[in-house]
Amino acid sequence: MAEHYFTRKPESTSRTAELAVELRGHRLRFLTDAGVFSRRDVDAGTRLLIDTMEPQSGQRILDLGCGYGPVGLAAAVLAGPDSSVLMVDVNERAVRLAEENAKRNGVHNVLAIVSDGFASVAGSFDWILTNPPIRVGKAVLYAWVEASPAYLRPGGTMLMVIRTKQGAKSMADQFARVFPETDTIAKREGYRVLLGRARASAGSESE
Repeated sequence: MAEHYFTRKPESTSRTAELAVELRGHRLRFLTDAGVFSRRDVDAGTRLLIDTMEPQSGQRILDLGCGYGPVGLAAAVLAGPDSSVLMVDVNERAVRLAEENAKRNGVHNVLAIVSDGFASVAGSFDWILTNPPIRVGKAVLYAWVEASPAYLRPGGTMLMVIRTKQGAKSMADQFARVFPETDTIAKREGYRVLLGRARASAGSESE
């Protein structure tokens, strides 16, 4: 059976490679390896998510399923040093790479930890950003969406990029079941970015 990039401890032989890419006007360098997602380049879905997100100074950001770190590191650079980014992935090799890539790019306002979804995540965030591992299954990803409001600050936003042909429309329905405000805010190269926004305040639910 082929090993998936959401394996906790990849057993594939290490084959490191280096990438230099421009993301939102910033040149970033990444170390990648076998057993992690999109090791040869930053994929089109990830690029669309990065081009769409708008993290701001002072905000707290969660990169859910971070891989080797392009989304989280780009968010940290865009939001600046007063922000904080938590990058999580179930893949231990990916988390080590994310840590190394933060060092390589001189990005200090990030923390990378091993977590199966939200399992090891604490606190609340202004943004939850994710290019999810589709092959983990719809039930798992629906559970991520269902759990996310508990980790969002009032008015906080979840952004998910997903291929149109891999269930974007049914995932949009799940967003609509969970969030009071939803939208599809970007489309490109067969991908969509779905937005779900938490209630602005706890009291708004009864209004």
